Amino acid sequence: MTRIPTDPEQIRQLAAVMAENGLTEVELADKDTRIRVVRGSIPSGTTTQLSAQPPVTLPEAASRHAATPGADAGASHPGSVTSPMVGVAFLAPEPGAPNFVSTGQQVSVGQTLLLIEAMKTFNQIKATRAGTVTKIVVQNSTPVEYGELLMIVD
Repeated sequence: MTRIPTDPEQIRQLAAVMAENGLTEVELADKDTRIRVVRGSIPSGTTTQLSAQPPVTLPEAASRHAATPGADAGASHPGSVTSPMVGVAFLAPEPGAPNFVSTGQQVSVGQTLLLIEAMKTFNQIKATRAGTVTKIVVQNSTPVEYGELLMIVD
C-alpha cells in the first residue's frame, strides 16, 4: 500500500478550522493528493483521516429519565414492573394490533403486559401480581434500560 505523504501541522490546522466552525468534515485536495479530516469514524477508503471524538451525550434512556421527574420514584412502588433487560419495549404483539394492556385494565398473574426485543428475540414481560394497571410509563417502540420502570400494577 502506498502511503500518501501528509503534513501533521496541516491536519491540525484543518481540525482547528473544523472546531472553530462546528464542522464535522473538511477535505483538502491538490492534484492527486486528498486529505480528509472527519469528526467521528467512517469506513476508510483511499483517503487519509484524522478522527476526533464526538461530543459526549447522555444515552436516550437517561435523557428520558431526566426529562420525566418522578419516573425513578415509581420503581420503588410495590406494584412496579421494571425492565429485566436492555432492549426495545413493544406494547402490542405486532404493529396495528391493540396493546396487551391499557391503563385501568385488570390483569392476572402471568398475563403478558408487553414485549421487550433484545438481540432479535421478543421476551414476554408478564404480570407477577394480579391487579389494575394504574400507570404505563414506557412508550411503544422505545429503548429501555435494565431496571427502568415500565408500568405500575396495583
